[in-house]
Amino acid sequence: MSKVIITPGAMTLVDWRAIYEGASVALDAAAWQAIDASAAAVARIVAKGAPVYGINTGFGKLASVRIAEDDLATLQRNIVLSHAAGTGALSPAKIVRLMMALKLASFGMGASGVKRETVAMLEAMLAKGLTPVVPSQGSVGASGDLAPLSHMAAAMIGVGEIEVGGKTLPAADALARAGLAPLDLGPKEGLALLNGTQFSTANALAGLFRAETVFRSALIAGALSTEAAKGSDAPFDARIHALRGHAGQREVGDALRTLMAGSAIRASHAEGDPRVQDPYCLRCQPQVMGAVLDLLRQAGTTLGIEANGVSDNPLIFADTDEALSGGNFHAEPVAFAADMIAMALCEIGSISERRIAMLVDPALSGLPAFLTPRPGLNSGFMIPQVTAAALVSENKQRAYPASVDSIPTSANQEDHVSMAAHGARRLLDMADNASAVIGIELLAACQGIDFHAPLQSSDALEAAHKHLRAEVPTLEDDRHFHPDMEAATALIRTGSLVAAVPASLPGVG
Repeated sequence: MSKVIITPGAMTLVDWRAIYEGASVALDAAAWQAIDASAAAVARIVAKGAPVYGINTGFGKLASVRIAEDDLATLQRNIVLSHAAGTGALSPAKIVRLMMALKLASFGMGASGVKRETVAMLEAMLAKGLTPVVPSQGSVGASGDLAPLSHMAAAMIGVGEIEVGGKTLPAADALARAGLAPLDLGPKEGLALLNGTQFSTANALAGLFRAETVFRSALIAGALSTEAAKGSDAPFDARIHALRGHAGQREVGDALRTLMAGSAIRASHAEGDPRVQDPYCLRCQPQVMGAVLDLLRQAGTTLGIEANGVSDNPLIFADTDEALSGGNFHAEPVAFAADMIAMALCEIGSISERRIAMLVDPALSGLPAFLTPRPGLNSGFMIPQVTAAALVSENKQRAYPASVDSIPTSANQEDHVSMAAHGARRLLDMADNASAVIGIELLAACQGIDFHAPLQSSDALEAAHKHLRAEVPTLEDDRHFHPDMEAATALIRTGSLVAAVPASLPGVG
């Protein structure tokens, strides 16, 4: 398994994806100096005795309540316990690990005022496979992802539960078995652990990574559908896209043209085809999917910046011994990025479903009705297209922007929030829906291509066709369709289809 060195402020999307997919992590040793300096600054601030939010005061609406020095440790423990108020389904372990790594990188910037021991605990838990059990609901995306991060912090002080080796144990027991002692939190530390956007950002990054795989798979499926319908590759001509100028559109046009290069099916109707233009679902793929690519890249840029930033509060500036209270915990950038990814996933599935509908309609595709050799006796792809339509409509409903919503919390102290957390949490489910739609299109497109035998498509698309046919045979007569759909969807979801095609496809980065 690979290992990623977390270099605070300089991580790439590739690094975060590797961590999400299971790479081990370690903090860059160069970060410890800034961490120690930040903790020392907090100690000096406490010694001065002046009221400083989050260090010797209450929290939120209770910020005006001064806390005695003897109670500072209790204050930090109490905020963790009281804020661990999440509910709902448990977050996937991969999401929680990524969240922990993001928090580790944030602390490594040396602006949070936490002790070396606290940062080392996060690093050790990641190294030993100790994953806090974190309910997925309860964050409004400001003041940070309080509830989810509190469940993480609670596990670090020996409260709550930890998953390790496929088993869920009381946190104190899991730490003991790993040779770790529960943390005793010092001034500012509880607040630093639970304040920040790492839960929302982890979910949004996971959604981005899945969306990229779905996007690339959809390019392959779209090219296959174009071949199945004996569509033209003229709309993919680079000169068309150069005149408009959008980078994503140019790259998608290039990719589709490359995927179809050398196709005998395309050559068979290059001359004398009575059709003047293909339907939009074929012809406008560069425009639609190119816009999707640009949107995903914009979201990736935002999330890359967020992942490298510091989003807790207050922030410690060791050079001046200042604790500045601000609003970096407000997850509006993450909320907007999540909404963009949701719209992109929705559109990928939407245009794919239109290609499926086109393929099953003999008036549009020129293929047998519902892609079955004996329509009437057999229903063929009639209901898989209905399923695709249902999934697309579900994604349309889920794509409503989360960021346009807000509800006051904490007795109106926190009167405008981002809703980034649930905006990001929906993305994996939306990616699953889109993957199933692309899986159905893959089945339909390959079925359509089978009708053109012995003509073959390009080498790249034949590789995709062969990859599917290794799992799912051609549909001759009606059979139990669900296993075929599950097999095809798995090729999309896992990235197996993309890996099988000898072509370089554009992505987020």
